[in-house]
Amino acid sequence: MDRNDILKQIQENVRLLSAYDAPEYKYIPLHQKPSPSVVRIQELMNLLRSVIFPGFFDDVQEIREESLPYYLGVYLEQIYDLLHEQIYHGLCFETDDCSCSVKQKASELAIGFINRIPYVKYLLSTDVKAILDGDPAAKSVSEIIFCYPAILAMLHQRVAHELYVAGIPVLPRIITEMAHSRTGIDIHPGACIGEYFSMDHGTGIVIGQTAVIGNHVRLYQGVTLGAKSFTLDEEGLPMDVPRHPIIEDDVTIYSNASVLGRITIGKGSIIGGNIWLTHSVPAGSKIVQSRVVEDHFHAL
Repeated sequence: MDRNDILKQIQENVRLLSAYDAPEYKYIPLHQKPSPSVVRIQELMNLLRSVIFPGFFDDVQEIREESLPYYLGVYLEQIYDLLHEQIYHGLCFETDDCSCSVKQKASELAIGFINRIPYVKYLLSTDVKAILDGDPAAKSVSEIIFCYPAILAMLHQRVAHELYVAGIPVLPRIITEMAHSRTGIDIHPGACIGEYFSMDHGTGIVIGQTAVIGNHVRLYQGVTLGAKSFTLDEEGLPMDVPRHPIIEDDVTIYSNASVLGRITIGKGSIIGGNIWLTHSVPAGSKIVQSRVVEDHFHAL
C-alpha cells in the first residue's frame, strides 16, 4: 500500500479517536486529571516489603542488626515522600481539587499511615506463623516469606486496607490489583481480616469488599466469599452496603467452596470443598457434601 494512503487512513482514525465527547465513546472521557502512578506505587510496595521483612528483599548485600535502624529510617522517609505524592495525586484524581490544603491533607494521611506500619508488620507476622503451623510443606519462616503467594497477597491487602480505612481513594485498589495479577488471589482492600490468617495455595481465592474475617481463619484455593445479590437504588444502580459473609474465629473453608451473601459462619466451623452456602451456620458446624455414590460397571 502506498505510504500516503496509509497516512490518510491513520489521520482519519486520529480524527475519530480525538472525538472524546462523541456518543460512541461516552463512557471513555478525556482524562486530564493528575493520576497516581502504578510505577511509583510499585516502588512504594517494594520499600514497604523491605521495612516489614528486613534483609529479605533489599538491594544491599547484608543488613545487620546494628545497621537496621539506619536503613529503616532511610526507607521510611522514602515511603513518606512517595506516599505523600501518590495520595495527593489520588485526591486530585477523585475531587479535581489540587489546592495547597489538599497537599497538606495528603501529608497528614501519609504520616498517619507511617504510624500504622508497625501494626501491619505485626499482622503479617501472625499470617506467617499461621502458615508455618498449618502447612507441613512449609520448612521455615524464610521460605514462607520468600516464596508463598499468600504472604505477598496479604502484604498488599493489609497495606491497602489501612489506606482504604483512612479514606484514601484509588491507591488501595491499585495495590490489591497488583497482588491479584501476580498471585491469582483477589482480595478487596475493604475486606476486614483478623490475625493469623492463612491461605493454602491461594490461587483463585476471591474475598469481597464488605467481608469480615476473624482470627485463625484458613482458606484453601478457589474459595469465594462473595455477594449473593445486590441492593439497587432508585436509579437501578448497585448500592454499597454490607453484602459479603462474616467468618468468625477458627473457621476452615476448603477448596472451591462459595460462601455468598451477608451470612455468618460461626466460630470453629468447617466448610467442605465445593460447597455452595447461602445461609448462616452456628458455631461448630461441619458442612460437607452428601457422600459420593460410586457405581462400578464391569466390562462385557
